[in-house]
Amino acid sequence: MERAKQISESIELGVLLALAGGFMDAYSYIARDGVFANAQTGNILLVGINLSEGDLMRAGRYFFPVLAFALGIMLADLIHERFSSLFHWRQLTVFLEAAILLGVSFIPGTANLVANCLTSFACGMQVESFRKIHGHGIATTMCIGNLRSALQSVDDYIITHKKGFLENGLLYFGVILTFVCGAVLGNLCIGWIGLHAIAVASALLAVCFLIMFIDREGKVKGVRRLG
Repeated sequence: MERAKQISESIELGVLLALAGGFMDAYSYIARDGVFANAQTGNILLVGINLSEGDLMRAGRYFFPVLAFALGIMLADLIHERFSSLFHWRQLTVFLEAAILLGVSFIPGTANLVANCLTSFACGMQVESFRKIHGHGIATTMCIGNLRSALQSVDDYIITHKKGFLENGLLYFGVILTFVCGAVLGNLCIGWIGLHAIAVASALLAVCFLIMFIDREGKVKGVRRLG
């Protein structure tokens, strides 16, 4: 498999983003009242279930993170279209995401709704900013689309016996496995340092920010990245 032309679509960056994605979902679900940071389908489902039971307060626990996720997507789009700075727009969004998650690590358990909304907001920025690895549409914050694409690639390989389809399938399955590893890491870190664990995901994203200073030949290009 050829190396990605843009650092923002590279495997190394994708691995770190998928680790952070799995970590965030595990953190919000395990440490912050069973809310999903990334899996908004689950949150929307729980909104409906709680509405059917007349529990508006509990429905709000899941609704507001969905709204925050949507706002995160919108902000990433606005940064892409309108913001001009020394940094590439994707680099700026991942920096903001890391800063937000670091802030979440200091939010007490009495304000889980705020923590979940901020975490979902950061996830929305990530899902909109990083949508490809090696030119393939791959999500680093959820798995269902990746699973469908992985199985489609396997089917295409079985039918055509073309090696490229097998490589694509392995790429999708690799991202899914990395997401699971992020969830494992998240659960372990919660056991060790509690609500501060999300700072680890912030550190992973900070590494992503730094990686984006490097070009595909491994030379520092200066502050502005073309990733």
